[in-house]
Amino acid sequence: MSTTRDDAAVLTRCIDSVTVITLNRPERLNVIDDVLAKRLRTEVARVGEDRSCRCLVITGSGRAFCAGQALPAREEEALPEDVAGLIRERYLPIIMGLYRLTIPVLAAVNGLATGAGFSLALAADIRIASEAAWFSCGFSKIGLVPDAGATYFLPRLVGISQATRLAFSGERVAALSAQQMGLVASVHPAEDFEVAYLAVADELAHGPTAALARTKQALRASFHASLDQQLELEAQLQQASSLTSDFREGLRAFRERRPPNFRGH
Repeated sequence: MSTTRDDAAVLTRCIDSVTVITLNRPERLNVIDDVLAKRLRTEVARVGEDRSCRCLVITGSGRAFCAGQALPAREEEALPEDVAGLIRERYLPIIMGLYRLTIPVLAAVNGLATGAGFSLALAADIRIASEAAWFSCGFSKIGLVPDAGATYFLPRLVGISQATRLAFSGERVAALSAQQMGLVASVHPAEDFEVAYLAVADELAHGPTAALARTKQALRASFHASLDQQLELEAQLQQASSLTSDFREGLRAFRERRPPNFRGH
């Protein structure tokens, strides 16, 4: 079953238990202006309330995933004086909305991902990329500091040394290089990219999503927990998972040598 919501700035498709949100301003490289930000925030919140959705995909239309913040086109134009307020209002709800989702979040990076668009991709649980994709932190190129969560996610993905280099230089990183440094999990031919990311999303959606949510919790906690704290958290989360119907189904499938039919509870 597939349903679609389309309001020009953002296209949302629901394909069985997968929701695909597409940034849909290809002529502007899917830059984030106020309209697109509000629609994206709304759709992410909607996914969080939709119990039928078991995986979220974010991608872009055209040759860009997202070129980041919409910048002034002419010298006489300027960003608002309260840039901090703009960041808090525009980006915080989107990034935190994605971060708080318990279902898997997949960034399907179809093209360029720069600035806040780079940050948006980093906020996903998993990133896969088209061969046509490339990444740039970009902020330093215009004398700004990485925002929208980039300084949080990037060092956790590639380490502090590599993150510092990418943030300082703003260099352009091709898809295969991004895979080698751990930014993306896999790279796929551009002509087959939609098929590839939908296959990944479908596999995640049909996984034990309650256990995956607890796995997210454990992995995130590991960055600030001591070993004994982490071991205790694992014990608690495993106790909860061992009581689920998915665990019982997983055991049956293992014994019967068949694929499990997980239901996410």
